[in-house]
Amino acid sequence: MRLIDWQLAFEQHLLSESAVANSGFAATLLGGPTLDVDTGLAIYHNAYVSRLQEVLRHDFGAIRYWLGDDEFAVLTDAYVRRCPSAHYSLRWLGERFPAFLVEHLVEEHSAPLAELARLEWAFTLAFDAPPGEPLDLNDMAQLPPENWPGLQVSLAPTVQQVLCHFNSVAIWRASRDELDFPDSQALEQAQMCLVWRHQNVCHYRSLEPAEACALAGMVTTGWNFSELCTGLAVTYGEGAPLQAVTWLKQWIQDGLLEHRAS
Repeated sequence: MRLIDWQLAFEQHLLSESAVANSGFAATLLGGPTLDVDTGLAIYHNAYVSRLQEVLRHDFGAIRYWLGDDEFAVLTDAYVRRCPSAHYSLRWLGERFPAFLVEHLVEEHSAPLAELARLEWAFTLAFDAPPGEPLDLNDMAQLPPENWPGLQVSLAPTVQQVLCHFNSVAIWRASRDELDFPDSQALEQAQMCLVWRHQNVCHYRSLEPAEACALAGMVTTGWNFSELCTGLAVTYGEGAPLQAVTWLKQWIQDGLLEHRAS
């Protein structure tokens, strides 16, 4: 048997649902004085799955808190069988977990669980993202007055956005603080939750609709500061520039923004 064929056979054994090895593959191995081939391969098989589930327990602690250990173990076992690790780093193991929940569970259960999984995954992405070059208040203080109207910004690389239709933030917070678990509830109005890393600490904040629209105008639509003020004038009238400056200051203090590349 060629090395590549042996490696593929070993991979197939690790990914199979049964810990019992294929007899042809097992015949290529030699047991030791205290451990026979079948037992050794079963140990490898079970340890591999356990290690993957350990990673998922860490990345999706709120889902585990919600479901309990036993149900979470069943769910993650099904996940690693359906979506085996495809990257050399276990960092990416949970990338497809939210989509898996949508496919694997009935909609009544999958929608809030998948949203919570997306929120948890956003923390992973924010923690590992490159820092970029976020603006700070000193940068704004040095900006010439004539450059303010044309100011354009984009989100810093660490910033993740999760549109929440359920009380996922409250559930995540309860799991983190080990508080009484709130019932899953649909929100009267969807809220945008931002998750980002600033000064090596992950933060999160839910935005009111008006602020979410203003931020999206700048970082998605591409408004400059003058266009932001114009967009806010419909709601805030003469107070639009003050509101625009207030939000812009908050976004910059939070470390959310950097200069848009020209």
